[in-house]
This record gives sequence, structure tokens and C-alpha cells, in this order.
Amino acid sequence: MTAIDIKGLDFTYSDGKRALHELRFQVGRGETVGLVGPNGAGKTTLFLCLAGVLHGPAGALQVAGLDPCQPAERRQLPARVGIIFQNSDDQLFSTTVGDDVAFGPLNLGLPRDEVRRRVGEALAHVGLAGFEERVPFHLSGGEKRRAAIAGVLAMQPEILLLDEPSMFLDPRGRRELIHFLNQQAVTKIIASHDLDMVLDTCKRVVVLDQGRLVADGVAEQVLADHALMEAHGLEVPYRLRK
Repeated sequence: MTAIDIKGLDFTYSDGKRALHELRFQVGRGETVGLVGPNGAGKTTLFLCLAGVLHGPAGALQVAGLDPCQPAERRQLPARVGIIFQNSDDQLFSTTVGDDVAFGPLNLGLPRDEVRRRVGEALAHVGLAGFEERVPFHLSGGEKRRAAIAGVLAMQPEILLLDEPSMFLDPRGRRELIHFLNQQAVTKIIASHDLDMVLDTCKRVVVLDQGRLVADGVAEQVLADHALMEAHGLEVPYRLRK
């Protein structure tokens, strides 16, 4: 079964910058795919299109069976697709962690008892049980990242889009994140410059550069290709170097 079907996605910003050029690839249900490329490659733009924040042409993609370009279908996306932004401070805005995690389920119109259950389960799942009354901006970088992830998990999405998830994490937090991601059975696309983490979490890698798909294949093979990596502003992960 296909979770994401990108079939000729273009996107141009209002200033005339074309960020995505005829992208075409699929992601199977339950698959974890690494999305890599230099700064400005179009990774974040792609995520925002998949989440329905930016609108490409109608019929250019299907996400969890929905077309994000159709208003009625786009309104259903928050219950199906969760996005974790690069900077957790962009995602944490309430006065307590519990309120932050509850925000999404409340906006789905769920009963209060169900919201409380989801908040407790999501926080426990990321190792933040009992943090409901903590102030988000007093948390460490790793704790903020986990709180942001909990807010998405509370929505129980089918698809997770993670934009630079290891950013701001210390080695312990990074290890915990890798373990956590590998425990999740949902469909995941992980955009990251941390190519060693990509190797630890993804069997497949898609490479973007200047909005174009330039490679798609087995992670260890793609990331070990010195010529490909150099041509697109990347480096072969240390453990794949010969």
C-alpha cells in the first residue's frame, strides 16, 4: 500500500523562485525514508506541501489517500499527517507542556477524557511522563524535541514528517531519538543533514538538489557514492568511507 504518492509536484514561491521541479516518487505504508540534500534543496518546501501548508497543483500528490490541494481533503490532513519542525520553539507555544500536547486533539473535537488519555500516553511514549505542568521554554533542547514529538503523537497520525529531528540534541538525546524512531511503526520521512542518523533509521534515501530528485535507492549504497555526495554538497558518512 502507498502512503505518499508524489506524481509531478512543482512549487513556485510568490517571488518567482521555483522550489520543486516535477518531483516523482512514492513512499510505502510503514516505510521510513531519509530525505537528504544541501541547504535550499527543497526538503522543507516538500514537507510543507505534504502537510497541506503550501499548495501545489491539484492532483500532483496523494498523502494518506488525500489530495492536500483540495480544501475539503486538506482539512482532514492534521488527523493523518504530523510534522516535526527543525526548531522545537516553533512548535511549543502554550504555557504548559500538557496544554501544548493537548492542543491538536482538542482541535479535532475529541472529548476531554480522550484528550487527557492521549496526552498522558504521548508524554509517556517520549519519556516525559509527569511533565504536564512543566513550562515548555524551561525544558532542555532534548526535552523540547520530545515534547514537540509528543504533541504530534497525540494526534495519532499515519505519517510522520521529521525536519532535522536530531538538531540541538546532545549525544544521549540523539541516541534516544534514534531508538524512538525505530520503534515507530508509522510511515516516516526524515529530512536531515545527520547522515549517520539517517543510516541508523532509514533503509532508503531520496536525494534532492535545487528542487529536483537526483537519487533514490538503498541508503547504504546512495550515501556511499562519493561522486554523488560531492556533486550535491554532501559528504559520505564516516562509517561508509573506504
